[in-house]
Amino acid sequence: KQRQNIYKIEKDFIKLKVRKITKQKKSKTKVYDFTVEDDHSYTTTNYIVHNSAAGSLVAYSLKITDIDPMPYGLLFERFLNPERVSMPDIDMDFCQARRQEILDYVINKYGRYNVAQIITFGKLQAKGVIRDVARVLDMPYSQADAMAKLIPDELGINLTKSFEKEPKIKELIESNPLAKRVWNYALALEGLNRNAGTHAAGVVISNEELWKKTPIFKPTGQDTLATQYNGKYVEDVDLIKFDFLGLKTLTVIEEANKLVEKRTGKRIDFIHEDINDPEVYEYISSGDTLGLFQIESAGMQDLAKKLKPSGFEDIIAMLALYRPGPMESGMLDDFVERKHGRAEITYMFPELEPILKPTYGVIVYQEQVMQIVQTIGGFSLGGADLVRRAMGKKIKEEMDRLKGEFADGASKKGFNRKIAEELFDLIVKFAGYGFNKSHSAAYAMITFYTSFLKYYYPTEFMAAILTLEKNNTDKVVKYVDELKRLDIELRPPDINRSDLVFQADEIDGKKVVFFGMGALKGAGDVAINSIIETRNQGGEFKDMNDFVSRIDASKVNKRVIETLTKAGAFDTFGHTRKELLEQIEIIVESAGKAMLAKKMAIGSLFGDSEEMTTVTVNIKPMPEYDLLEILEIEKESLGFYVSGHPLDKYREQLDAIKYTLSSEIEDLADGSQALLVGKIESITEKISKKGNKFGIANIMDLHGNIELMLFENRLKELEEDFDTSKPIAFKVRITKDDNFTRMNILKIESLKDAKKEKVKIKKEVKHTPEPNLAPLILAINLMPDAKVIEELFCLAQKYPGKHPLQLSIKSKLSHVVKESKMKVSQMIINEAKSLWVYLEERLVEVN
Repeated sequence: KQRQNIYKIEKDFIKLKVRKITKQKKSKTKVYDFTVEDDHSYTTTNYIVHNSAAGSLVAYSLKITDIDPMPYGLLFERFLNPERVSMPDIDMDFCQARRQEILDYVINKYGRYNVAQIITFGKLQAKGVIRDVARVLDMPYSQADAMAKLIPDELGINLTKSFEKEPKIKELIESNPLAKRVWNYALALEGLNRNAGTHAAGVVISNEELWKKTPIFKPTGQDTLATQYNGKYVEDVDLIKFDFLGLKTLTVIEEANKLVEKRTGKRIDFIHEDINDPEVYEYISSGDTLGLFQIESAGMQDLAKKLKPSGFEDIIAMLALYRPGPMESGMLDDFVERKHGRAEITYMFPELEPILKPTYGVIVYQEQVMQIVQTIGGFSLGGADLVRRAMGKKIKEEMDRLKGEFADGASKKGFNRKIAEELFDLIVKFAGYGFNKSHSAAYAMITFYTSFLKYYYPTEFMAAILTLEKNNTDKVVKYVDELKRLDIELRPPDINRSDLVFQADEIDGKKVVFFGMGALKGAGDVAINSIIETRNQGGEFKDMNDFVSRIDASKVNKRVIETLTKAGAFDTFGHTRKELLEQIEIIVESAGKAMLAKKMAIGSLFGDSEEMTTVTVNIKPMPEYDLLEILEIEKESLGFYVSGHPLDKYREQLDAIKYTLSSEIEDLADGSQALLVGKIESITEKISKKGNKFGIANIMDLHGNIELMLFENRLKELEEDFDTSKPIAFKVRITKDDNFTRMNILKIESLKDAKKEKVKIKKEVKHTPEPNLAPLILAINLMPDAKVIEELFCLAQKYPGKHPLQLSIKSKLSHVVKESKMKVSQMIINEAKSLWVYLEERLVEVN
């Protein structure tokens, strides 16, 4: 085996280029055996090691990682060195859809009692502890809820600070003896561990049964075990922590590759593609980066246009610099200016050029800090890593000592002491912003993969990304707009051409993506798989008679046929959607008759001949619904508009206004203003506790729906001054806290006036890939009515979003929090109350 003819693995040894030889004293260490071939061959899904382990040359040679650390200056000592006491973490991102397979494999390979997940503890936080104590003391729910809501919505606030900030708390506990008891108990209990959970990704693997090193427990409702020591302490008992993360983008890449293979007959092996392909970087430089890993936000699109990355090194730097610290300090702007020759590149010592040349003289990475400390100060790379860690802590006495050692080392090597001291101060300034280059390089590789796919195989890439984001309407509508920009047509599902997932196709030279039938609301994978299996066995369905005669009616019921009809899946048969929906009972009845005929044909003298099992559906012709009706039923089954949009006739006016779409609100920072434009679909009027009238307006825009609260004066203004049958503009101020986004109306105006409106927009700077938002935990009784669970499931489908949905099931004896695979928006909360299901205080996990 060879890696670019540089590193060879022979039968019994590895040939590597040696950077430096140093003699180490022998010390007793434990040897960990990594059977790489076995593990890696099993992992047919793509994966990435995204932390400092990417700096290991041995890991690269063994094909554990795919980044050659030599050309990019990734240092092994950033991962592991003899002078560092603590063990390293190994972080791996796997294809999200197959992460559980990896966990199952590790358990099967190393033993059920040798592998465990890591415990986390939920704490009794300010609001949660009040609710819990109130429940135990039998305080009515409405009173407990009102009391908990007195706690200010501030991240990390406690009861003592809440008492100081909110005078109403003092009034309540002085006037209500039960509230006083609740408060006193809550003060005593606040901060204690409330319940145990498991770390989202952390896994430990031991060479012997885990109970010899750590107490273990079995989380309720799970088959896996977990340690009772949290992540902070497992290292102390001789356990190495692995992070097995599921990364959605790797699943997108895998799905796209399957579609490419289906069309071309071959898979893309990215290892053999040119990672500095100029056409790919030219495409990134255009700023059309929607859907590309880490660089799809509006801010990153602007940066791509300004920076115009010309190779892989520039992408590594982009990911490392697009963070609040480097942006606020001016590092990012300086980097761009230097790259394009508009700012001078200087080095304090000529010896710094090889280290800083890839980043145009700017100290961007932690590895560069280590190399500078080694090259100028004379430290070993292991010692340089300790200096880097100390810089992060910024302890003055320690920094003064290290500065002296650095200057002494520089003097011994013949460097000017004064300039060396200035250099050390400069390093300290930039060390706080320095990013782990191994981490950035690993993620930059995924950025390259997605960029390569979108540039060379846009139809397959967009189909894959739509499949993975099908439950996130905010993202889907953005990608649908991107399809239009790429001149790719998105078509409703077709019973003969569509699959479970979105399909890339070409019809008469036109690039087409067919909607995945598995993404339909209310159809279900079991029914769709049954239809696809029938189609694969007997060929395409000729007409509605053929369809109802061949399907398994026990799986494909009335609801499924209705959903497929609304989506347009049967348009190919030549019937109007109105014909099929108005006569749905006849179709379902015919399917039942066909199924009965097939059963009766078994063992019959004539067998299952076509004449015996084919039924005829008598469908009377009817005119089609009008366009708006078709769009509404399409949205009901697809989740958004595909054939058109009710606001299409206003697009010319909307294009002349600089406004924020509903899908972009998530990207706005706290305190930002926004101009929202849409048509009011409904206003629900209510009366507040103080007797004041207010309303909740549901506003539809091109990307979805927004809810705005209107006080009485705004309701009157709408009624008297505006035509609510047409789109209206709302200027709002955004307020964000840890859980909610609120929008306060500043002004309501017509589309004509909105063209002149000036809005102060502030965008959030996000670096974390695909962030895990706080879960929405809904509290439910121990023995709920089955209908409640069913209706809650329907609500979760109705309000898809980014928050993982969890159910908190309580009884007097126990309390269990169950995770679901669904992600929802905060809009589910109000409607869930009608089912007597309420939001529980979000727990803070402590590792």
